[in-house]
Parts: sequence; structure tokens; C-alpha cells
Amino acid sequence: MKRFFRAAALVLLPLAARAQAAEPPPDAVERFNNLPEDQKEALRQKLRDFKALPPEEQQRVRDNLTRWKQLPPEERERVRENMQYFRKLSPEERQELREKVREFKTIDPEKRAELRRHMRQLLRNADPEQREKMMERLRRWRGLSPEQKERFRERMRERRRR
Repeated sequence: MKRFFRAAALVLLPLAARAQAAEPPPDAVERFNNLPEDQKEALRQKLRDFKALPPEEQQRVRDNLTRWKQLPPEERERVRENMQYFRKLSPEERQELREKVREFKTIDPEKRAELRRHMRQLLRNADPEQREKMMERLRRWRGLSPEQKERFRERMRERRRR
């Protein structure tokens, strides 16, 4: 059910703004009228789905839309690229990523901020070859069993102690 709400929030962001507005902008009406009938019906269904959400979930979608509008263009582009990458993942990889995000949210906020800063710095400073190496290491890490990951963590702790 949470997956539905997340997907609905992403898809319904534009609709939420229109649902709040008294009248849609003229260009939106024109764009809608120019759509094929099947796409119009799909949008109508998404609007019905949005209206069926609990009020607090609708508000969360609206809040996300507000945050989206406040993002600078380069950040919006980064989010779009991330969504394209996410859509290409297998259902199992998507689920694993969702679990990792939930796990990440349980980390102390200061540690989370530190990890974000560190990752941004790594990605910003890495040339494409280094970035690809990092991504390959990440793919290998994901392929490890929990026991293998724990053994690796223990080896890293030992190295730090020296």
C-alpha cells in the first residue's frame, strides 16, 4: 500500500496543484484537450485516485509539489534522472532500495547529513571512470550476503583501529 502512495504522489503532483486551483491555467486546459482520449481517461483516473486518498495523504502530496516547485532547475533535473534510473530497476532492486532508504532514515540525523555530504563530495569530485568504479563496488556490495557484509564491516573496523 505504501508503494501505491509513493507512486501516486509522484504521478499526482501536477494534478494536486490543479485540484487546489480554482481554475486550471488555459494552457493546461488546451494541453488536456489535445491529448488522446485514453490519456485523458488515465489522467481522470489519477485524479479520482488522488481524491480518494485520505486528507493527510493529499496534503503530503501537495507539500511535495510545493517543495518540487521550489527546487532549482538543476536539482529538478537530478530528481528526474533519479526517477528514470529507479524505473529501470527490477522490482527486487526497487524493494531493496526502499528498504535501504527506510534504514537510512533510522540513522541519527547528524550522521545522515554527514553521509549525504560525503557522498555528494565523492560524486562531485569523481571523474566518470571513478564514478563507474564506485557504482561497480556498490553493485558488488549489494550482491553480498548479510554475513559477508558483516565480515567486511568487521575487517574495516579492524583497519581503523590500527
